Amino acid sequence: MLTLRLPDGSAKQVPEGTTSRQVAESIGKRLAQAAIAARVNGQVIDLDRELHEPEALATGTATGLAFQLLTDRDRDALDVLRHSCAHIMARAVMRLFPGVQLAFGPTIENGFYYDIDVSPPIREEDFPRIEEEMRKIIKDAEPFERFERPTAEARGLVEDLRQGYKVEHIDDDLNQYPTLSFYRQGEFIDLCRGPHIPHAGKVGAFKLLSIAGAYWKNDAGRKQLQRLYGTAFFNQKDLDAYLHQLEEAKKRDHRLLGKQLKLFTISQTVGSGLILWMPKGAIIRGILETFIKEELLKRGYQPVYSPHVGRLELYRTSGHFPYYRDAQYPPMFAHPAGSALDLAQHRLASGELDDLKEYEMGNFMKLTHFHVQGYAEAKTQHEKLAAVADHVRGVLKAMDVHLPEFDKALDPREQADALLSWLKEQEGYLLKPMNCPHHIQIYKAEPHSYRDLPVRLAEFGTVYRFEQTGELTGMTRVRGFTQDDAHLFVTPEQIEPEFSANLDLVLFILSSLGLNDYRVRVGVRDPASTKYVGDPADWDKAEQTLINLVSSRGMNHTVEKGEAAFYGPKIDFVVRDCIGREWQLGTVQLDYNLPKRFELEYTGSDNHPHRPVMIHRAPFGSMERFMGILIEHFAGAFPLWLAPEQARVMPVSERFTDYGKKIEADLRSAGFRVTGDYRPEKIGYKIREAQLEKIPYMLVVGDKEQSAGTVAVRDRVDGDKGAIGISELIAMLTAETKERRIRQVSGASAGLEGGQAKYAD
Repeated sequence: MLTLRLPDGSAKQVPEGTTSRQVAESIGKRLAQAAIAARVNGQVIDLDRELHEPEALATGTATGLAFQLLTDRDRDALDVLRHSCAHIMARAVMRLFPGVQLAFGPTIENGFYYDIDVSPPIREEDFPRIEEEMRKIIKDAEPFERFERPTAEARGLVEDLRQGYKVEHIDDDLNQYPTLSFYRQGEFIDLCRGPHIPHAGKVGAFKLLSIAGAYWKNDAGRKQLQRLYGTAFFNQKDLDAYLHQLEEAKKRDHRLLGKQLKLFTISQTVGSGLILWMPKGAIIRGILETFIKEELLKRGYQPVYSPHVGRLELYRTSGHFPYYRDAQYPPMFAHPAGSALDLAQHRLASGELDDLKEYEMGNFMKLTHFHVQGYAEAKTQHEKLAAVADHVRGVLKAMDVHLPEFDKALDPREQADALLSWLKEQEGYLLKPMNCPHHIQIYKAEPHSYRDLPVRLAEFGTVYRFEQTGELTGMTRVRGFTQDDAHLFVTPEQIEPEFSANLDLVLFILSSLGLNDYRVRVGVRDPASTKYVGDPADWDKAEQTLINLVSSRGMNHTVEKGEAAFYGPKIDFVVRDCIGREWQLGTVQLDYNLPKRFELEYTGSDNHPHRPVMIHRAPFGSMERFMGILIEHFAGAFPLWLAPEQARVMPVSERFTDYGKKIEADLRSAGFRVTGDYRPEKIGYKIREAQLEKIPYMLVVGDKEQSAGTVAVRDRVDGDKGAIGISELIAMLTAETKERRIRQVSGASAGLEGGQAKYAD
């Protein structure tokens, strides 16, 4: 018998070989009808997969299977639905377009795609008939049936199906596995690991979204395919809401608004993913930095600065270099062989990889221009590693580097160790991927007593990540970014009060920007992953501390495995913007590991050395990403206290230019960011331009205003406010700025058009 541990804490005994569907039926008929899939020990599986006792249970090292049935209320179930809809789409395309070759069809955030090869190519004009064919398949509600075949037989099957890309995928990446799985739905059979919904009728609503080019296996040297994108939901209401959100997102795209409002630019001459802040964007960034710096000084933080590069050993000690190797710029070595041998060491140390990891490694090798003769042609992982070893021998010979330990090595691990020993002797530097190792060295620069703690070090520090070109997105995914970073060194007794104070800081900052719709996520380690470092006992203690903290504060939270940093658990604030999209912003992390790695100490009240604990925190995250999110949240119509141009003076004719300039000077003297539009244009034209530039206040002056010593005020949010005296105007703007008031045009398209509107405080 198997023991199933259910989400409510109860246990259920079932015979070996029972399916998840049978478990659902034993609980209740309605649950069985609602079930989409099941999660077993963290893995999502089909309802008809049999449950078996894993090795850990057989040897007595575990206490049952963690079991949960997934319905349309579960996020993982939506991914299963979308993956199944990708199959439905592929099936419809094959019915309509003879000779279609299928490549990959995964789920992605908010939808799915399938890469296809067909001639003539599919056009968006074909979407309606593809969708009509998909509706027929969904109406028939045929089941998704899983079956497995030995790998050699599986290859023969896809060859019989005339699916050449699948044959190549088996030959290149999957031939190391003894068996492969397929899914059949009617006449359609596809090589797939699953899982899938019980039958096509579970798809409540779907939509084809777009089509783009994509190279086979993301390799520009291979054939270009078509990538057909779509999305799916369990009901039409959710699909309609998502499509509406897409339309709003297009209007708010920070890349378009950033260019239109002259906030930032990206120059390919400078480099992809490297943001150039233009004057107006720099004003907003400066205001945000000053805002948080002033708050940090009130809370006992000390400002520091650190360089943009550091010695490689610093990041080896911290763990950032080996653990995030694929997302970092290649290190800079004084020795000409350093870079080539470093990349080879990384590949040898990675050992044999599964198909997903090999795909990621291939992308990294292309990104770093690490070309190894015979690597791409190698059929097995063993052959790939042998090709890398041959490459190393060629480099050693060409560079006249004598490394007998490499020649003596018997396997890739020993070869990697021999290269690492040599590399550690070389002078190497890395563009800073994180600020924390630098702050640790500042802490270590002088001795500390328990009376000195907590030590709170803060910096707007710029760091660099070597993201793949296809993953770069305006300001929200970049290669160089500045974090509002701080690291606190505390005693164990100070953990809870300091951590709680940092949660308060994040909440204060989000509230000041009107970002009050958020959820709290406690990120803990995934026991099945190898990316986490440190003593499990420290992890258990740190994770429980964070869970207890959010619980005691009454915070609505979720605990999510796999979301921890590699050195410790964290609390993230996931903010929902005004059109319903979620963004992870503020983060606070608890770290027992880096103090151990760097042997940090303080002298306790007992006069003996003790080890501090670190708290990492960044309320904004990165200034670039935060700015991109703010642009989209406010649709470029920033609140008065943040607006780069707070008011614009506009004379109705040139006769009132001098009076306009006096008003402008008075407002500047009062500390406001004001310009004047003194062009010989009609006032309606000037107002329209100011509206498009999202200026909070437009100040019109003419004969009546000059005579009375007033200005006619047009509020971006509230419309015309009539004539106001200059002292009254200054008082009004001062109050709104000082209180950091958030006023937006009501409705989903807030700030996208000028004109009359209601308050939405």
